[in-house]
Amino acid sequence: MAHTVIGRDLGRIGVWSTDLRVDDPDAPDNAERLGEVAAAAAELEALGYGTLWVGGSPDVTRAAHILRATEHVTVGTSIISIWQHPAAEVAAAYAALPPALRERLVVGLGVSHAHMVTGWTKPYSAMKAYLDELDDSPLGPLPGRRMLAALGPRMLRLARDRAAGCLPYLVTAEHTARARELLGDDAVLAPELKVVLDDDLARARAAARDHLAFYLPMPNYTKNLLRLGFTERDFEAGGSDRLLDAVFALGDTEAARARADAFLAAGADHLAVQVVLDPARRKAGELPLAEWRALAGALPLHM
Repeated sequence: MAHTVIGRDLGRIGVWSTDLRVDDPDAPDNAERLGEVAAAAAELEALGYGTLWVGGSPDVTRAAHILRATEHVTVGTSIISIWQHPAAEVAAAYAALPPALRERLVVGLGVSHAHMVTGWTKPYSAMKAYLDELDDSPLGPLPGRRMLAALGPRMLRLARDRAAGCLPYLVTAEHTARARELLGDDAVLAPELKVVLDDDLARARAAARDHLAFYLPMPNYTKNLLRLGFTERDFEAGGSDRLLDAVFALGDTEAARARADAFLAAGADHLAVQVVLDPARRKAGELPLAEWRALAGALPLHM
């Protein structure tokens, strides 16, 4: 089945990063940054990561420069907002890629968040209509080359039935186990896992809370966490220790390996690992090259 094929294409461990996205990559002012990102992508491929997930609502063109900088690694969009990028636009951009690049691209689609888009309506119905339009297009991407950002049961079922699988974001190993039960054996389950590599636990938690502050106001995520047994108190002051310990890997590479193993044991086919830096390094736009290298030596990159 297409699900099985795309699962092999993803590999066991991938990198999820907004730093892989370069806005307006053809602009002369972005040439230096584009070169840095291209070099990083080539190194990540050489390190053995299976998929490079371009984070932060990219479109197909934002993934194309990563495809051109690499030779065989799978590249995914995580995720394209269906409100910002019409299905016809996505299909046309996908079809415009050379076949050799198109075969390495996984199109991740999602409904984003109500406060971030205009024209928000019922997300499940909107996604179904969007997939219908893609299916009616002769340009693709077909179900076997697309995945959905899914958290709740209805969207997970839609990912199972109308795509190769799902890309849950900001989830726990328990959510992964529940999602696997609902998806069955064939659909690909590729959750994101946040990692803070810092031996000082207090400092690691501070970096995690700074990062999490962006997401806690978003009902899509908090409703899902409430379904998993967290309470409103877990969302206060940047997140409780209990919440941080469930959705982050905090500490050294051994801690990261233990959290990755927990997600994989719960039923994940693939993990999209996001390195979270301290605020100063993140604001400076630093690429977490040292962390990516360290994790490549610690995580089970291969099936």
